[in-house]
Amino acid sequence: MLNTAFTLLGTAVTWLEVLAFVLALANIACNVFEIHWGWPLAIVASVLYAWLFYASKLYGEAGVNLFFAITAVWGWWQWLRGHRANSDAPLRIGRLDRRGWRLCLVGYAVLWLVFALLLHSITDSDVPWADGFVTAGSVVGTVLLARKFIENWPLWLLVNAASIALFAYKGLQLTVILYAIFFLLAIWGWVGWKKRMAFTS
Repeated sequence: MLNTAFTLLGTAVTWLEVLAFVLALANIACNVFEIHWGWPLAIVASVLYAWLFYASKLYGEAGVNLFFAITAVWGWWQWLRGHRANSDAPLRIGRLDRRGWRLCLVGYAVLWLVFALLLHSITDSDVPWADGFVTAGSVVGTVLLARKFIENWPLWLLVNAASIALFAYKGLQLTVILYAIFFLLAIWGWVGWKKRMAFTS
């Protein structure tokens, strides 16, 4: 899987990166359209990306992809059986209240600090703060997506933009393209979810 499939912009692209790329795209497309089959795709793609990022010494990204694989089981269950507090209705797209916003912002800041310090102290990462920033945002974004809060999409815009810069620095060219596509899909998802919210409200 770590053998070269082809060369892109002067950088070798492995079969592992190709397979993870295809499955991740399918996963995000399902998320945009609220199709629950995106979650099992997320499990497989996340495990493959964890392997790729570990091999690239992006340990935070490797760790967060293992987190993605585990939480994808929870996210799948939420989309199939979940509901909001004080309601038995199926889980629908919603918005964070002020308390939710505060929890997300504080959680993001604390996770960034914790991840960056861990990466700095226990790994040989050369980008602990950048990797920690992306990792923390990915954790918060995954929780928001699993609970169908529309704010997951602008957060993914931030995370994907930071990821593009990080992966370009690490020479993962196909993954840079993937995250550029993710950025555009996040815009599409945000717009689509807003329309569905307006339609169902």
